[in-house]
Amino acid sequence: MEPAVILVAQLSDSFGDVWRHLGEDLGAEVRISPPAEVRPVSGKVAAVVLAAGGAETDALEWLERNEVPRSIPLLAVGSDGSRRTAAQVVRRGAADYFALPEDIELLRNALAAAVARFKETLVRKAAEPESDLEAFAPIVGNSPALKAVLERAARILPHANATALIVGETGTGKELLARAIHDGGPRRGAPFVPVNCSALPRNLIESELFGHERGAFTDAHAAKPGLFEVAHGGTLFLDEVGTLPVDLQAKLLRVLEDREVRRIGATKSRKVDVRILAATNENLAELVKAGAFRQDLYFRLGVITLHLPPLRDRGDDVVVIAQALLARLAPQYGLPVPALGAEARRLLLSYSWPGNVRELKNAVERALLLSRPGELNLEELVPEPEAKPGGESVIPFPAPLDAITQAAARAMLELVEGNVSEAARRLKVSRRRLRRLVNEGGKPA
Repeated sequence: MEPAVILVAQLSDSFGDVWRHLGEDLGAEVRISPPAEVRPVSGKVAAVVLAAGGAETDALEWLERNEVPRSIPLLAVGSDGSRRTAAQVVRRGAADYFALPEDIELLRNALAAAVARFKETLVRKAAEPESDLEAFAPIVGNSPALKAVLERAARILPHANATALIVGETGTGKELLARAIHDGGPRRGAPFVPVNCSALPRNLIESELFGHERGAFTDAHAAKPGLFEVAHGGTLFLDEVGTLPVDLQAKLLRVLEDREVRRIGATKSRKVDVRILAATNENLAELVKAGAFRQDLYFRLGVITLHLPPLRDRGDDVVVIAQALLARLAPQYGLPVPALGAEARRLLLSYSWPGNVRELKNAVERALLLSRPGELNLEELVPEPEAKPGGESVIPFPAPLDAITQAAARAMLELVEGNVSEAARRLKVSRRRLRRLVNEGGKPA
């Protein structure tokens, strides 16, 4: 770490030995300059000292003519211990005034604090990305569609309480983007707590999110903090937020508005300091129309909406990602990194990747493991399109409308190899509606 600099503007020769001893004690570099040459613009300067022992009048004139950035403390030092002199110096811009030798320990403490703040700033800056977009380095790709999303996301990085809704198909990297927003913002170092709302059992969702007190229900043998409390100071990432039951949506909205949670069985609420990032692969606007999602929560979560593009809309990114995956996965298995030839690139670009980056990762890993070391089996990299024989995928006609609807939904699922999100997107229905069509056809609920 570069040393802090204490810049001394010497108006008199008094206290000449003091600065060297203070610099050694504080582990700082002391630079003594004539007043006319003081230019505290260097990022290394932790404090400026105006040394005016016996020249307090000159110090007042210097303060009138010169300005030091507010981020750098300006400490005036003289031999006149009167309050009037101290008041005049501070009024003209000094952070404080010290009369030596009486105030030597006070001066030492003030300089020590300035050096400590300077070092803390260096540590903090070292942890920060050099640019906003650098925070998204784990997200591989150069396509304009991806860059547009990342540039939009970069604007919320400095805002610790900004809520965002990340929308995208399954496998597009919604959690990766949420984690990058957390790691690139002021909450870095605090917990990042991801939770898949669709994976929580219906009877345990409230307890998992908000916690419970001992004895709140049959199996509550001990008090347990919820995930909001676990994420205190950091970020709670609610994936597949559209699957939350409507009654819990109301409680989530209340937490967003009041910044406090109440455990099940508790009589008092607890303050929580949490940023909420949510994600969905469903059309929440359609769920709102269907009464399956609260409109007020939709507006509250979607203050900032980030649409992650599917891999098929990202052009050559599929090749760039595949190369990055090979470079990362091959050493993990002790294998040489195979080259990605022209035919492999063509195959990657010709496939639609309904499972997006997640499907691509699985395909690259499979091809890597089932190929000779240093080679890539193209038959394992991209699945061959299968001709669908007649049978379940044939839409019956003439037939009742619900049977036709059910067969069409099942045919679409077959076409996209069981990818529910992709089938729902193509049919322009929600995933929940698609499941109902597959199971019940067009029968009224």
